Amino acid sequence: MRLTPQQQQQFDHDGYLFFPGLFTPEETGALTAAVPALYDRREAYNVREKDSEAVRTNFAAHMYSEPFARLARHPRMIQPVEDLLGEKLYMHQFKINGKMAFEGDVWQWHQDYGTWLNDDLMPTERAMNVAIFLDDVNEFNGPLMFIRGSHKKGVLQARHDLRTTSYPLWTVDNDLIRQLVERSGGKGGYDADGRPVGGGIVSPKGPAGSMILFHSCLVHASTSNLSPFNRVSVYLSLCAVSNHIRRHKRPEYIAHRDFTPISCLPDDCLRKHYPVDLPWESGLPASALQTSLEEFESTLVTP
Repeated sequence: MRLTPQQQQQFDHDGYLFFPGLFTPEETGALTAAVPALYDRREAYNVREKDSEAVRTNFAAHMYSEPFARLARHPRMIQPVEDLLGEKLYMHQFKINGKMAFEGDVWQWHQDYGTWLNDDLMPTERAMNVAIFLDDVNEFNGPLMFIRGSHKKGVLQARHDLRTTSYPLWTVDNDLIRQLVERSGGKGGYDADGRPVGGGIVSPKGPAGSMILFHSCLVHASTSNLSPFNRVSVYLSLCAVSNHIRRHKRPEYIAHRDFTPISCLPDDCLRKHYPVDLPWESGLPASALQTSLEEFESTLVTP
């Protein structure tokens, strides 16, 4: 799937693109069916909520689950990012975020690149997220919120929050959030049908199978899920090969170290069987838990 010039211009202006219902119920069904068994595993790659057993984030499912390994090579997710970054990509991070009914906690205001820079020494913001809804996302179950155009501000000052949730994050100060929202349109207004328009905060919502593509510097957050509806989403963090990380401060199951360019499978890969490698199918290797604070030089040839 390739982006039109108009879509590329919109992404440059807003920092994100939303594709409602891009994947069919059949395609998302195979993924949704595989999630409970992944969440049941007592492995380091399952990060649970601070005060419950509900999984907050499952990491690296594409390394041990066939449906998600095929999703990780899907052209509808890979090709648009190739269009925007202008080169081949590698998988920096793969997550299944579970904002479960009644238990899903907040994600504070942050930029993804802030974490990738501070923890992984990713050289520039030539990376971005692609998210797929595995559940319907509505105003009740903690949808993502974006500050439109905030990616234009570059890397913002952030603090390392180790207390709010079970997952540490480089978060943006509330006063700066107020300024960004005001500059982007404030609280906006309402149209004749009572729908909010023109505000600085936007929140894409839609059916399972919808996809969001968003810039690594776009400031975003989500509230807790107090509804009885799960909100599970898959996130591919895709990075330009020439922009790969320079430090292994975090374990490999969180920040990957294989910088091989992704080769796409055919577009029907979620409906038909295609062979894929599953290197961690038999268990998490010891190497995936190792870390290092040493910076290393690139030995790659820029494509």
